[in-house]
Amino acid sequence: MNETHPPLGEADLHAWIDGRLAAEDAARVQQALEADPALAALAQDYRRQNEALRERLEAELDEPVPARLVEIARGLDRARPGSSAPASANRHWFAQAAALLAAVAVGIGIGWLARDGAPDEPVAGQALTLPLVRAAAVAHAAYVPEVRHPVEVGAAEQTHLVTWLSKRLGTTLQVPNLESDGFRLVGGRLLPDARDGVAAQFMFESANGQRLTLFLRRDDDGTDTAFRFAEQGKVGTFYWLDRGFGYALSGELPRETMLAIATSVYRQFNP
Repeated sequence: MNETHPPLGEADLHAWIDGRLAAEDAARVQQALEADPALAALAQDYRRQNEALRERLEAELDEPVPARLVEIARGLDRARPGSSAPASANRHWFAQAAALLAAVAVGIGIGWLARDGAPDEPVAGQALTLPLVRAAAVAHAAYVPEVRHPVEVGAAEQTHLVTWLSKRLGTTLQVPNLESDGFRLVGGRLLPDARDGVAAQFMFESANGQRLTLFLRRDDDGTDTAFRFAEQGKVGTFYWLDRGFGYALSGELPRETMLAIATSVYRQFNP
């Protein structure tokens, strides 16, 4: 009799990436990735997100445990049955408690990136889909820190870039001109996206090195919306749906500045 398994969920994918699955479950996820290129690309995006978070939080991980967390852990230790055990055992338990508290703190940080809502619930044979603002935030965090390879095709080949991405997304794209806002085009790239296979990202940079990204993908099942705003740490994102496409502008700028630039982008797409 063939053994059936529930559909692969986001928790399974993250556990596989983190190496927390039993051998049998890890093999099942590996088989699913090999059979689904879009899912494999999504897993790669998650890896990039983890690397970006690790780079940004590395300094914090080296800081001493805050005093209030130490007191919480000590309180738990005193309340633990059998707390009169030898000091070495208590120290071992305290280390475990501190590690748990640290893991909770990291989890809160990751949850902050994803707090706009959970991805669509997967069904059998369907790849996972990230909400628009989260997909844009993941791509922004992955590529903005890059020094040598921030984009796949540079601004010097803008015509080729637009033609290529237009063909892959099945529409006629244009790159907004943000020079009046102090930003020039760096270039762009093709991104995997479970909703319709691919998405696009354009990157812009100011004279002082500040970067913005514009993420766009098909969103045929959504109705047109006004601007919405979300924050992930220092990164603010204005996002909206317009005529079957989702757009998200992300950057570390004041909200009013981001709104003005997002409005400029929208007007250029809707003259």
